[in-house]
Parts: sequence; C-alpha cells; structure tokens
Amino acid sequence: MSATVAEAAPVAAAQPFRLTSWQAWGLILIAPYLLVFLFFVIYPIGYGLWLARSPASYEHLAADPIFARAVVNTLVFLIIGINVKMAIALMLSGFFTNERRWIRWLSVLFILPWAVPSIPTILSVRFMLNPEWGVVNSLIFRFTGEDGPNWLNDPWLALTLAIGVHIWKSLPFWTLILLAGRLAISADLYEAASVDGATKWQKFLHVTWPSMRTLYVTCTILSMIWTLGDFNSVYLLTGGGPADLTHVLATLGIRYLRLDQVDASMAAVVCAMPFVLPLVYVLMKRLSK
Repeated sequence: MSATVAEAAPVAAAQPFRLTSWQAWGLILIAPYLLVFLFFVIYPIGYGLWLARSPASYEHLAADPIFARAVVNTLVFLIIGINVKMAIALMLSGFFTNERRWIRWLSVLFILPWAVPSIPTILSVRFMLNPEWGVVNSLIFRFTGEDGPNWLNDPWLALTLAIGVHIWKSLPFWTLILLAGRLAISADLYEAASVDGATKWQKFLHVTWPSMRTLYVTCTILSMIWTLGDFNSVYLLTGGGPADLTHVLATLGIRYLRLDQVDASMAAVVCAMPFVLPLVYVLMKRLSK
C-alpha cells in the first residue's frame, strides 16, 4: 500500500498547472490595464530618465540662471499657494455647513471654477488682464480715468497672479474634502460643548480641529504633490514670462524644448523628483496607518 502511494506522488506532482476559468478571465480583463500602464506610464518615465541620464545635462541646468529662478519660484508657489489655499478651504468648509438655502445655491456656483476645464478659464483670466483691452483695466480707466498696470509684465506680480489662479481653481475641491470631514464629526460633541458653555472658537479648537487634523495634514501633503505638477496655472497665464522669470519646475521643461534641448528638458523634470518622492513616501505612510 505504501509503495502504491509513493509511486502515485510523482505522477500527481508532474501534472501541468492549469488556470481555472475565473483565473483566465481575470488575466484577460486585467491585461488591457497592464498594457496601458506599461505604454503610457512605465515607458514614458523610463524613456525620460534615459534622456536625462547625462551628467552634462545637470551641469547645464546648474549654470542656467533661469533654472535657479524656477526653483525659487517653485518654493514660493508651494509655500504660499498651499498654505493660503488650505487655510481658506478650512474656513469655507465651516461656512458651507450652514443649511440656509442661499448658501446651498452659492456652493453650486463656488464649485464651478474647479469643474470647468483649465484652458478656457485660465485663458479667460489672461484676456481679462490684458493691459490694452482687458476688462480689468477698462474698469480701472472708467472709474479712475487712469490706465491700469501691465499685470503680467512684472515677474513677481505675474507669479502672484498665477498663485491666485491656482488657489481659485483648486480651492473648491479641497473645500469639499474638508467639508466632508466636518460633516463626519458627531453632532453630539458640539451639543456637549454647548452645554459646557463653549464658544465657537473653543468648539473649533477642541472639537473640530482634533477631529480633522489628520485629514487636513493628509490633504496638504497630497496638494503639495499635485501643485508641483501644476502646469496650467503658470503656463496658460504667463507663459513663463516675462523673460522666462515666472517659470516653475513644472513648466521649465517647455522652455528647453523650445530651445531644442530635450535632454535639459527631461533633466529639469527629474530635478522635481527630490521634492515629490519624500512627499509620496510620507503620504503612503500616513495612509497605511
């Protein structure tokens, strides 16, 4: 009997592996997504890194004053844009918790800048700021009798306006996220705080903020990652001008492409990775808790 079992064991082990029908259908259905990910994510990233492999490309970037200016602009864009945007979103999330009818209608209008595509909205702002026939300078001339400034001709003013456009465009999304966080807080906590005589500020400090702190920090980190890749707010409004002085790392590659310097363009994109990768790591650590 034992000999028969010993002889049957190798025969069973030698049987070929066969997929079940469910496993086969699973592979068939997932194959298109894997191919799309391979050709539209892995291949472009790998090809970009290959183009930026030469140390001479980074030496060229280091010697270019426009690159140093773009790094400074990126830091200013991140520090000011994200903090102002998230602080306003936190305040507006409290405003939109009000159940009045007119506030509900206002919330519909408030979300439009985020819902409408970037190209028509940002180009509309650019046309409005035109120094000759833009609506902003036309109104200034009508009410004051004086010509308005050339809004996009001063580098720091143009960068400030680009930050403002970024805040205006993305503010509704983050307000909705923080509003959802506020609505998830139990009303019993606020009722207990009211019974204890807490003011609105004390309710925010001891009830709202502790409940939303993790969400707020996570949203801030995710916003930093997305803002680093915000191409539209700067390029559609200023085009990197005047004199290429409002470029950020997300738009600097276009400047080198116009100069037919593909390797420097890819190197400029790679230089943003030291900003992105730590943020991605911290975000993944927070989400895995």
